[in-house]
Amino acid sequence: MTLDTQQWQLSDTELDFFRENGYIGPLTIYTPEEMDALWRRARREVMDRSHAAYPVDEAMSGATNIANYDRHLDVDLLMQHVCNRKITERVASILGPNVLCWRTEFFPKYPGDEGTDWHQADTFANASGKPQILWPGETDTEFGKGTLTVWTAFTDATRDNGCLQVIPGSHHRMNYDESKRMNYDTSQINSKVKDGVPRGFFGYDYRELQIDPDWKPTEEDAFDLVMRRGQCVIFWSTLMHASLPNITTKSHRMGFATRYVPTSVRVYPDTDRVEEYGGSIPLEKWGAVLVSGEDDTGHNKILRESLRGTPISEFLG
Repeated sequence: MTLDTQQWQLSDTELDFFRENGYIGPLTIYTPEEMDALWRRARREVMDRSHAAYPVDEAMSGATNIANYDRHLDVDLLMQHVCNRKITERVASILGPNVLCWRTEFFPKYPGDEGTDWHQADTFANASGKPQILWPGETDTEFGKGTLTVWTAFTDATRDNGCLQVIPGSHHRMNYDESKRMNYDTSQINSKVKDGVPRGFFGYDYRELQIDPDWKPTEEDAFDLVMRRGQCVIFWSTLMHASLPNITTKSHRMGFATRYVPTSVRVYPDTDRVEEYGGSIPLEKWGAVLVSGEDDTGHNKILRESLRGTPISEFLG
């Protein structure tokens, strides 16, 4: 799976910026017209759950439906996006040549929705209570690197409809202890104002994980990631990030997050079911997708074809 040319790898200047700040972007992956066409088709195909990895029955709670994790596994247009070389070559510039996509998620924000709490994620035990990724030598009580998230704007993301925010450079220190547990309560959704901004975490209060209960994010250092549809931002999940509320009456914001790790990272170690956000999904149909290089460790279940039977190699041109 070695690429003959590297058209989209990050330059030394871009890598220096990324290492210092923990993110880079916005980067253009599609024109607005290309993004409109992709999302129009994918939106229809997502409605067909006949090959989806996770059943809906136990997955839905409150405003969250974790059955819609990993729809790239059954929607080939989304798999094509996951494997897009404009993304994967840049990701490999950071992670090295052997890269897996282990999860994708939709992040909608509808008119009136609250913003998302400031947060960091390393092992992704923050909601499930159990590590979902572990780097070599990492345990659930030690700070690792997290995952590399590529957050693509499927619609325009503005300050009014809930764009992402990041605090540059904050990935060097974890301010939260993911081994703690947050209390899930759907009555918290769209009900709290924090420092003048309506913010929540899909039924949780992320402040419950703070290592220092008196600490507050340095919001004065935040950068608002306004993005045109078709653009993305690449960032470490350990970077402090959040989003603004959607204060519009008509404009929804749709983001699609693709999460990448080196093949040396263990994904869902000793786990056969994910339980979080009030829902539960089995992992029998789950598998990571090798988007670059080779699987040089054998740690993880690797899918060779999508859940519709399309060979992954067809997406890796």
